[in-house]
Amino acid sequence: MEKKNIDWANLGFGYHSTDYRFVANYKDGAWDEGALTTDDKVVISECAGVLQYSQSCFEGLKAYTTEDGHIVTFRPDLNGERLENSAKRLEMPVFPKEKFVEACLEVIKANKEWVPPYGSGATLYLRPYMFGSGPVIGVKPADEYQFRIFATPVGPYFKGGAKPIVVRITDFDRAAPHGTGHIKAGLNYAMSLHAIVDAHNNGYAENMYLDAATRTKIEETGGANIIFIKPDGTFVTPKSNSILPSVTRRSLEYVAEHYLGMKVEEREVTLAEVESGAFSECGLCGTAAVISPIGRIDDHGKEICFASGMEEMGPYTKKLYDTLTGIQMGRIEAPEGWIYKVD
Repeated sequence: MEKKNIDWANLGFGYHSTDYRFVANYKDGAWDEGALTTDDKVVISECAGVLQYSQSCFEGLKAYTTEDGHIVTFRPDLNGERLENSAKRLEMPVFPKEKFVEACLEVIKANKEWVPPYGSGATLYLRPYMFGSGPVIGVKPADEYQFRIFATPVGPYFKGGAKPIVVRITDFDRAAPHGTGHIKAGLNYAMSLHAIVDAHNNGYAENMYLDAATRTKIEETGGANIIFIKPDGTFVTPKSNSILPSVTRRSLEYVAEHYLGMKVEEREVTLAEVESGAFSECGLCGTAAVISPIGRIDDHGKEICFASGMEEMGPYTKKLYDTLTGIQMGRIEAPEGWIYKVD
């Protein structure tokens, strides 16, 4: 199979229209079978629920070429499960996770020429999403919906390696208690845009959000879960009902415990604990970059520095990164059910 004529090594992290995408429609109380299409345009009513009341949710996952030449994707069943939960919370019809996985594999297979070669540093990014397509003028759920998946080849999130970033404790709130912080709703990301633009304008890579109720506990950033490492190698992640259950974070927890023999704690983490120097390493984790190391946190002019420094990933974070990417790329044997082969 010939790959597309693309300079894979210099591919950026952006959108490129590929050959096929998947589309399914919900009408009269049921989903149709859905099908692949070459049409990359979405046509909906001017009064569609997504346009009037932001009724939408989405996912993100990747397809890779492994070391032995297979095309695979990583734990799409967890993305399908999370989309089901997002749909339920937004009063949208559930697109079954089994159909979700089938559709993802179908899109990857149809766009095999767009899956970057092994060793290029690039991957094929999949964006499944669902939205209210039917007209609705009163404040209520739409009656019709569309589920779509498109694919786009992307380069590494960080060119030249993942250098530690600087984040800030923000005065903005990401999610309210009992709100929608635990699902992947488009509206969560819309409300975070002003905060991230403001952070970038002030020289920070990201915002670190505190819980909205007490503003004493670490939650996550605008688009990624947070991980902490103690000096003794204990892996700690904040626990809250308003944190998105990241597929990458859950995978790292398993890797830490079962591959690297690290102690794993998922619990509340206070800002005071972070300020006390309890952690030697810190990072963001998500599909795009796997792990982005944090070298320093700015809390309104007060600097919180980590022993791992600003030059490179800390030793435990590096082991976590290398092990998980090794599993994804076929260099390390994966736990059962994590890797889905397309061919």
